[in-house]
Amino acid sequence: MNNLSQDTKNILGLQLPTDPRWVDLASISLEDILTDHAYCEQKAANSCISLITKYNDKDELVNELSPIVTEEWGHFRMVLSELRKRNLQLGKQRKDEYVNKLMEFQKKGGNPEERFLDLLLTMALIEARSCERFKRLSEGLTDEYMRNFYRKFMESEAGHYTLFITLAETYINKEKVRSRWKQWLAYEAEIIKSIEVRGDRVH
Repeated sequence: MNNLSQDTKNILGLQLPTDPRWVDLASISLEDILTDHAYCEQKAANSCISLITKYNDKDELVNELSPIVTEEWGHFRMVLSELRKRNLQLGKQRKDEYVNKLMEFQKKGGNPEERFLDLLLTMALIEARSCERFKRLSEGLTDEYMRNFYRKFMESEAGHYTLFITLAETYINKEKVRSRWKQWLAYEAEIIKSIEVRGDRVH
């Protein structure tokens, strides 16, 4: 799993960067961002557990995602600890407009392989956008501690989104993965254009 195929390297890459205003808004709403970030990590762990449960016959997937569950839950605890250290509360989980719009693009019914592919690519895209957002925070926040805090998350998410693409290539024809990933990237760019720029959420 350590050697990404050239196909994988060629097809990674978001089409639209985050609006520069987002970092400024996020710095004002740090409690909200940390709360939303905590829930994002929690949902990532739960999604990996769901994939393992649903596709328990796929040994490579089970072996690769099992440690990711532990890592994502560790991230949740790190963010929760940061909230507590600042005497902030873990607020309520919000409706995730970004993820809900991604799910609308997933294949429903029909070919089981296509549904499986879309689940993996949805996860890859969420991780890719999270990585890009964390990079923005690591470069744009005025607080040096928080810049370093988010650099660690950025580095972790980069490994995660390539893992989901690689898993897709493990089980599905690479040309099919590449073609569908390009469709997902185009769709995701339209989502980014359409949703409001808000500083109280990671996505």
